[in-house]
Amino acid sequence: MKYSELKRILIQNECYLMKEGGNHEIWYSPITDNIFPFGRHKGEDVPKGTLNKILKESGIKL
Repeated sequence: MKYSELKRILIQNECYLMKEGGNHEIWYSPITDNIFPFGRHKGEDVPKGTLNKILKESGIKL
């Protein structure tokens, strides 16, 4: 899965961008009330461990 696809899924599940850092964006999930980093690697595939961590922190099930 590409970072852009994952970003679309986050937005569809009402997660939103809180602020932009140097290499990462900081996102908020209302599902889990968590704040989590999201890398800026638009054209790249998301590593499996990173994908699992973002999904867990956001409370999204694929």
